[in-house]
Amino acid sequence: MDPCESEQEQKALINTYPCKMKSEGFIWITIKTLHGTKVKIAVRYYRRHLKNRRKNKKYPIVYAGLILLGIHDRCTSGLVSQVGQLTATLASLDEARAVLQEQGVKLDKKTIRNIAYRLADRARITQQMGLHKFEGNLGGRRIAISIDGGRIRIREKKRGAKTAKGRNRYKGAWREPKLFIIYAINDEGKIDKSYMPYMDALIRSPDVLFKLLYNYLNQLNIQDADKVLFVADGATWIWNRTQALANKLKLKSDQYYEALDFYHAVEHLGKVASLRSGWDSKKKKAWIKKHRRLLTEGKVEQVILSIKEICRGRNSKKLRTERDYFEKNKKRMQYDKLKSLNLPIGSGAVESAIRRVVNLRLKGPSIFWNKENAEAVLMLRSYYKAGRWNLLKSMANSTESQAVNYPGK
Repeated sequence: MDPCESEQEQKALINTYPCKMKSEGFIWITIKTLHGTKVKIAVRYYRRHLKNRRKNKKYPIVYAGLILLGIHDRCTSGLVSQVGQLTATLASLDEARAVLQEQGVKLDKKTIRNIAYRLADRARITQQMGLHKFEGNLGGRRIAISIDGGRIRIREKKRGAKTAKGRNRYKGAWREPKLFIIYAINDEGKIDKSYMPYMDALIRSPDVLFKLLYNYLNQLNIQDADKVLFVADGATWIWNRTQALANKLKLKSDQYYEALDFYHAVEHLGKVASLRSGWDSKKKKAWIKKHRRLLTEGKVEQVILSIKEICRGRNSKKLRTERDYFEKNKKRMQYDKLKSLNLPIGSGAVESAIRRVVNLRLKGPSIFWNKENAEAVLMLRSYYKAGRWNLLKSMANSTESQAVNYPGK
């Protein structure tokens, strides 16, 4: 970092910050490596330039030279990556600390948490700014996109007096993390394992999630794909937005397909049969089997007529709800056509992703999350489980987005 070339690169980086920065000279700091080694170096540091020196203390120090080398939080990129992976994959931060300690790296739980969450924040900022191109050409491929929601408990503050120890009271509200997966399909209609999928998740509104999904698909040039299938369960917040997304991406009518998950449709057939009074279990099973076959043959209208026959003369709100479910989604139940095109009819990929990304790490008895922390772990775990960890590291080490995190004017 001593040569003039490095000094010029540091100044160019500092000039991208939203406020005037001043060099405060050199300072000795200790860098931790992946194998536990500590290296003491002298590095130039910058801080926001203010006339009043006291006010300057609240603004963090910027080590421009270290940023250019991909060193954050006084840790090498290898150590940051290891901490992020352990935070995403292990059950708790305590387990991550124990594993690191066995490897000769001594970090406390708070430091591990800060390193991992900042890693996710840097990657998310780069992604939102569109500064990084996603890998993987979709040209000529058949692509499936699936969305689903999970359940985790978010820690939300309660109004009123604090506890005897001076802590804020809170409630554990159930919230729905929304996850999407983009994957390729082979000639047999199964997941193409030669193409690593893309996964991401948020705990925000459906509009924000679909905006993020649009950014992914747009950068991946989804318009070049051979066939694009959107498959999900019957959640209205998903299907109310899919057609608008397809139009925004300029997908052709003979290129874009929608499918309601076949196994969710069969589940609703079972609900209809259970609501029919006077049938024994044998008759119910026979009715479900018959209409399941009709669904696979694409005879949705016959299924709807049969459900209407059951509804006739019965003032049952639940039966009417099931009838409306099939009527609203009948255009998404063309399973015979999808099978002829070797496209999947189930959303098992996203349901598996919900289990692996959300349930096995963020959901459990007496587990409560702050919303920001949960979103950070969701991003880390999504990229790790999708096999895209190197992409996340590359986004987190992008120098173009570093100024966004600094408190500006």
